[in-house]
Amino acid sequence: MVSVLILAAIAGGLVILLIVRLWAVLQPHHVAPRESLGLLIVAGSGGHTTEILRLVGSLSSAYSPRHYVIAESDEMSAKKIHSLEELSRAQNDSTTEYPKYHLHRIPRSREVRQSWLSSVFTTLHSMWFSFPLVLRIKPDLVLCNGPGTCVPICVSALLLGILGIKKVIIIYVESICRVETLSLSGKILRHLSDYFIVQWPALKEKYPKSVYLGRIV
Repeated sequence: MVSVLILAAIAGGLVILLIVRLWAVLQPHHVAPRESLGLLIVAGSGGHTTEILRLVGSLSSAYSPRHYVIAESDEMSAKKIHSLEELSRAQNDSTTEYPKYHLHRIPRSREVRQSWLSSVFTTLHSMWFSFPLVLRIKPDLVLCNGPGTCVPICVSALLLGILGIKKVIIIYVESICRVETLSLSGKILRHLSDYFIVQWPALKEKYPKSVYLGRIV
């Protein structure tokens, strides 16, 4: 009986410690100015990739290196990413220092119209590959806009902070297609992201803590 109580007390202490640590990680942090910031970009498929690449295309070369993460079966996004990076090099003179970029693939966490129950298992499977990747890259910023692939990536980035390895800033931009309701990824990540950006005033009214900057993509 005594051993059970001791184990329960230890478990309770660990849960409280985890909650306190999570609260500390989710608090706003001051970001000191730097010459460059490592950026991890999660690209989905179709419209998600188009929107996120428009946003990336407006960023300066200070966001370097750039690490793109896509689902392992998403060849279309891979082609779009390579085209964007090659075009940015072609449009600049030879003296310009280009941001380095890398392409990474992880298992898709959720297919279109996949059941919620099976999505739990596929997301955990994706998480198994996401955390080692994020741990190896240790980005300064994670930028995403809604594909299911971004959930395990953002959770992995959050875990780096909880474990005291590195505080990673998570920026979530809800898709321009979401006018009055959030996507499933948005409903999850609005609680975990440092900056949750919406592109329609109706969403800003529903979610006052979100950031509304008008249309940005």
